[in-house]
Amino acid sequence: MTAAENVCYTLINVPMDSEPPSEISLKNDLEKGDVKLKTEALKKVIIMILNGEKLPGLLMTIIRFVLPLQDHTIKKLLLVFWEIVPKTTPDGRLLQEMILVCDAYRKDLQHPNEFIRGSTLRFLCKLKEAELLEPLMPAIRACLEHRHSYVRRNAVLAIYTIYRNFEHLIPDAPELIHDFLVNEKDASCKRNAFMMLIHADQDRALDYLSTCIDQVQTFGDILQLVIVELIYKVCHANPSERARFIRCIYNLLQSSSPAVKYEAAGTLVTLSSAPTAIKAAAQCYIDLIIKESDNNVKLIVLDRLIELKEHPSHERVLQDLVMDILRVLSTPDLEVRKKTLQLALDLVSSRNVEELVIVLKKEVIKTNNVTEHEDTDKYRQLLVRTLHSCSVRFPDMAANVIPVLMEFLSDNNEAAAADVLEFVREAIQRFDNLRPLIVEKMLEVFHAIKSVKIYRGALWILGEYCSTKEDIQSVMTEVRRSLGEIPIVESEIKKEAGELKPEEEVSVGPAQKLVTEMGTYATQSALSSSRPAKKEEDRPPLRGFLLDGDFFVAASLATTLTKIALRYVSLVQEKKKQNSFIAEAMLLMATILHLGKSSLPKKPITDDDVDRISLCLKVLSECSPLMNDIFNKECRQSLSHMLSAKLEEEKLSQKKESEKRNVMVQPDDPISFMQLTAKNEMSSKEDQFQLSLLAAMGNTQRKEAADPLASKLNKVTQLTGFSDPVYAEAYVHVNQYDIVLDVLVVNQTSDTLQNCTLELATLGDLKLVEKPSPLTLAPHDFANIKANVKVASTENGIIFGNVVYDVSGAASDRNCVVLSDIHIDIMDYIQPASCTDAEFRQMWAEFEWENKVTVNTNIVDLNEYLQHILKSTNMKCLTPEKALSGYCGFMAANLYARSIFGEDALANVSIEKPIHLGPEAPVTGHIRIRAKSQGMALSLGDKINLSQKKTSL
Repeated sequence: MTAAENVCYTLINVPMDSEPPSEISLKNDLEKGDVKLKTEALKKVIIMILNGEKLPGLLMTIIRFVLPLQDHTIKKLLLVFWEIVPKTTPDGRLLQEMILVCDAYRKDLQHPNEFIRGSTLRFLCKLKEAELLEPLMPAIRACLEHRHSYVRRNAVLAIYTIYRNFEHLIPDAPELIHDFLVNEKDASCKRNAFMMLIHADQDRALDYLSTCIDQVQTFGDILQLVIVELIYKVCHANPSERARFIRCIYNLLQSSSPAVKYEAAGTLVTLSSAPTAIKAAAQCYIDLIIKESDNNVKLIVLDRLIELKEHPSHERVLQDLVMDILRVLSTPDLEVRKKTLQLALDLVSSRNVEELVIVLKKEVIKTNNVTEHEDTDKYRQLLVRTLHSCSVRFPDMAANVIPVLMEFLSDNNEAAAADVLEFVREAIQRFDNLRPLIVEKMLEVFHAIKSVKIYRGALWILGEYCSTKEDIQSVMTEVRRSLGEIPIVESEIKKEAGELKPEEEVSVGPAQKLVTEMGTYATQSALSSSRPAKKEEDRPPLRGFLLDGDFFVAASLATTLTKIALRYVSLVQEKKKQNSFIAEAMLLMATILHLGKSSLPKKPITDDDVDRISLCLKVLSECSPLMNDIFNKECRQSLSHMLSAKLEEEKLSQKKESEKRNVMVQPDDPISFMQLTAKNEMSSKEDQFQLSLLAAMGNTQRKEAADPLASKLNKVTQLTGFSDPVYAEAYVHVNQYDIVLDVLVVNQTSDTLQNCTLELATLGDLKLVEKPSPLTLAPHDFANIKANVKVASTENGIIFGNVVYDVSGAASDRNCVVLSDIHIDIMDYIQPASCTDAEFRQMWAEFEWENKVTVNTNIVDLNEYLQHILKSTNMKCLTPEKALSGYCGFMAANLYARSIFGEDALANVSIEKPIHLGPEAPVTGHIRIRAKSQGMALSLGDKINLSQKKTSL
């Protein structure tokens, strides 16, 4: 029997705070009480037996006073009672009383009510005593012909389990069920019967399928699912049967049931690697994603498509379906859209990139018309990045993409606009032929830019790439338009005075001296204190930024004006025009300096910005060739170096990815020919149906076999000492949101230990799901106890407890052995992840919990320490290798990871090598961790503290 079939039948929720009743009161209720009292008493008896009580005296009472009752609730409870009650004497013989119970079963199997018949048949599936079942066989067979489908389908299940456990009781079961299946009309009965034939007599199941293979599409979905499983298993064990059944699988792709379509597509991919089969399966997956409303289903099926793409021979087939895949973008869920765009980007080729860009452009335009949804901005950002990637990989597309994206520079969403700006900067540097187009579009949208950060970027691009006299004049015009009337201070004072006149006269009192936040004196008069709030929307954008006190943009403007003025001087020969242009640029800088020193802006100009603007004024007054080279050549070279380094990094990562995907065949690898493979070798391949069932049950045998280091022995925790009367050790298995503790308990004494109970409790965000049942351990016996723990977040959890037991024959109190604590490792939930520098900075600013860990290690090399931290924390280094290369005695790196609960963890490593202490001095410094939750920041800090030092082997 496989692990997947060792199932638990009955789960009962028991309130633990109630006091256990006495056996005498229970007996009294069962004998003399009414139906309601008997029901309650029977429930209490069931709970007590589940908790380890024997209650042998109540068995005959229940047979005499409760068994004859016809109440349905009592009948249901009795079935649970007979399932759990001990049916044998200590020497293994069947109790005499069970003959009476057996007769009651027989009567229930002939009961006129179909519910009682059906539920009794379900109960018989759980019986493991052949002596009890033998007298019931004629009644069970008769139920196959009952008029009601509920009885018939449970009769099939009962016959199947009896045949599997005790074949001698019904040796002709496969033949009987085959005849039943041929004449049966109900879908659920046919499904159960067919499933039994698959497991009991596969040849008969295939014979039946051969007779009705053309009608498979007309069957119910539950039967179709079982047929898919049979075909998979048969073709898996005997590949020569593929041709016989593959047409049936193709037909099932058109089933009305999504579950059948999904299973059929998965089976088709495993049975055939022909392009037509892969295309049909992929098309089926795409239809499922589009038609299914559940986002989880969409994500699961998308993962299957991504798995298909990983196979080199399938990628070409999927490339033809890129446009169909993009239909999934109609889903509003951001995660689904993200995966879809990534998949489309991986599959795009020169043949279909044009169509892809057209669809993405339409999606971008749609996001403008959508009423603001919380994910619309993020989706817009995703689209911009995808278009950016397309344009970099296929430069011919850039001309189509740029005009659409440039509209986003005036968008309220700064993140999307920043991505567009980054893309435009890269495009204008790489593609010389597109520069006039980009400059033209930039000048068009320049006045509408709302974000100061985007404004600075746009100024830089215009200053760097405007190369004609007309463009330079246009930039100057746009700057003047954006700055408004100059000189700024005088015009602002005039406006304020003009606004004050219609109001009632303000008596200008004596000036009052105030101390500002910075400790300097500021003069306040009635003019400034009582002026009404002016509508800020009326101001030109640049003027608004300056009056808000953002003078960094003024420094950027000064640099841009210097660049275009120097370029204008080299383009225009007339001295008068040269002087006029330079004078205008200097006037703008001077008026900004004046404004910064006045009391009009919300914040005064910083010394840095004053120095920068003053330097630009000096450069323009001298116009030396050296400065011309620095401003107009060196800047562009720096950008060029940065972009080429970024491109190299991308190429390197793509190369690594392609190397991963290429299947490497070593020279001494054996070649396996399918036609020459023995049948037993074929069956040794993984059975996908069995694997999925095992995975759902939390069984990780395959994973552990693939990775010897993750074997059970490495995860065993010793809980008690070897000299304790009870020895215990636990295997901790973490399966996503669950922890399963498999505890081995060994009785090391010569006494029988009764009511041996594992009592557990948890600290942290862990919750014990159920209380383990008590056991009786014979001398030197052992047992395995399983306990399930739910995990709610990424925090270090501790499980602690003890083992309590009674020694048979001893009059002493209960004995107790305290267990060692089990520490749940946070690393089981943390996975490396990537994010952009801008996202990292944004999260760093937003996250409120910070944990600073001081470096305390015996590692002497900076790079080695960084790699050690990455390995022990499962985090990914975002700082590129190029930035970390070389040796200067200092290192700073950003790390990032995500938990399976979707929590982000950021870390900044700042370390140095104290050279003055000698070459063998260990690394010093600190690591700052930031996270949204306190638990995540503290747990990660604890993990780093524990694993800082390198253990010598």
